[in-house]
Amino acid sequence: MRIRPYLQFKSLVFATLLSMVIIVTLSFLVFQTISNRMQRMTIDPTFDRMDEAQLESARSNYEHRGKQGVSDYMAKIDRIFKGSRHYLLDANGYDVVTGADFRWLLPPPPAIKSRITDSHGTRYISRRSQDGKYWFAVIGAPYRLHVWTFLPYYFLVLGVTAAIFWLAAVGVILPIRRIASTIAVFGQGDLSVRIQTKRPDEIGQLARSFDQMAERLERLIVSERQLLGDISHELRSPLARLKFAIKLARTSPEPQSALDRIERDVDRIAALVADIVEVTFVEGDPALRGAERVALGELVEEMVRDSRLEAEARGCRVELAGSIAGQALGSREMLRRAMENVLRNAVRYAPEGTAVEVSAEEGERCATIVVRDYGPGVPEEALARIFDPFYRVEEARSKNGGGSGLGLSIAQRAVQAHHGSITAENASPGLRVQIKLPLVTARIPA
Repeated sequence: MRIRPYLQFKSLVFATLLSMVIIVTLSFLVFQTISNRMQRMTIDPTFDRMDEAQLESARSNYEHRGKQGVSDYMAKIDRIFKGSRHYLLDANGYDVVTGADFRWLLPPPPAIKSRITDSHGTRYISRRSQDGKYWFAVIGAPYRLHVWTFLPYYFLVLGVTAAIFWLAAVGVILPIRRIASTIAVFGQGDLSVRIQTKRPDEIGQLARSFDQMAERLERLIVSERQLLGDISHELRSPLARLKFAIKLARTSPEPQSALDRIERDVDRIAALVADIVEVTFVEGDPALRGAERVALGELVEEMVRDSRLEAEARGCRVELAGSIAGQALGSREMLRRAMENVLRNAVRYAPEGTAVEVSAEEGERCATIVVRDYGPGVPEEALARIFDPFYRVEEARSKNGGGSGLGLSIAQRAVQAHHGSITAENASPGLRVQIKLPLVTARIPA
């Protein structure tokens, strides 16, 4: 069951801005709630105690000095609280000095105090004495906060919010948009586009993951395009000869020769298809799914034993020096094919009576396998291309040897899939091919 989110935004900028507005609004509400709570629990009780103290002082002046005493005291308070008027009322709400009726200031029974502010900002305060004989009443001066009072703080909040939004846009939204646009360009066919960022955070990790993926896909796509072109070129000649041989078999009085030619071309096409399938297998398993620990020493010894029969048939021999006790992590079959292709290539071009030397060495982190023959070697200008698919140094000799030009290419792809390296150099005489493979920490028991 797919759960759809309640809010979906087409723009992350709008979503971020809306989130910040909501956060600021909630902050104001929380601050208002806190302010009201402080007003109710701290400020109002303090003013109540002040009103009670003023009530007792006014009552004391009235009882000891009469109307003049309370009048002087109220005048003094009026001067302190400019614009406010203070009164001492009797139990019925009449001013003890003037006798004016201020019953409208008293709260309805049984309330003993009230604090009200009208729409004009005027405060009305009343407080009854504990014995109920007197009321202390205040008509405060009108007070209204002007908009300019808090306007600088509003601008400060808006400025901070805008700065945070700008940081979010620059630090998060714009990089994500850049990544999205780069991916869109890559999806449209520009395989060379990269993000290239040095950010250490999650966005940087995402960008680097895309660059690595794009690099891998570009290599695969370019390689497959080149391989497809090479395949079409390689199949053209045997198919043309096959077509000619079929016509010859239909018209020739001796069709056996034509049938033999057809068989050779079919065998050549079958070998080519087998090599192409092997290349596809290597390229299709870049993550080495189902990887296992491979004992490289045993694998090298096995390949040397298997190749000695072919070497003896060609009049040469295969010699092994050194050993490897470590293990590599990967596919045993892929590594076997890589080493077999290199070794068979050396045996194919080794002169009669010579030796193909295989050396195995183990370092702290990698194993090195070197295959050297004493054949004619490779021209210096061709060393950089001998691992390219279908590349042949000498076309006629390759045809005679039966190779398709994919052996070393398969070996290179298999080694690189195991995070290793393969290089070739002239040994004068002969060719030396070196394979390096990383080792795992485990070792084979003695």
